[in-house]
Amino acid sequence: MPDTPEFLAERLQTEGEKTAAFFAALSPAQWQTPVYTEGQIWTVRSVLAHFVTAERGFLNLFADIRAGGPGASENFDIDRYNASQQEKTIEISLAELLNQFRAVRAQMTALVASFTQEDLQKQGRHPFLGLTTLAEMVKMVYRHNQIHLRDLRKLLES
Repeated sequence: MPDTPEFLAERLQTEGEKTAAFFAALSPAQWQTPVYTEGQIWTVRSVLAHFVTAERGFLNLFADIRAGGPGASENFDIDRYNASQQEKTIEISLAELLNQFRAVRAQMTALVASFTQEDLQKQGRHPFLGLTTLAEMVKMVYRHNQIHLRDLRKLLES
């Protein structure tokens, strides 16, 4: 799989469209289905909110690393961050969450399309992956969605 800005931007766009279509097709009842129940309970809605807030954070993280920064701090607590972000999105409507996902994915796609091959080789700390390249971090954005969507599909089909 080529790690070029064009390829990665295309993949982000395509996977983003699939993700948006998946959520747009859900019934009102499906949005409240519990998905993850360890610790804080996450519903299908919570997963979409997680996509929005994580991707917003990644926009800042990627820009920092591109500019020569270190990325996430070593003591970054991903669980605490995710929990705090869920609280911040609790009042947002489903339609607005979906619009926010589309908007943040468009921003992410544009950012990645603007990267150079040299940018993709820059290293920094990712909150989950640890020290790695921007190319690997970008791939994790769409893979992250695929992993959660696989869980959602499995749950909703049962």
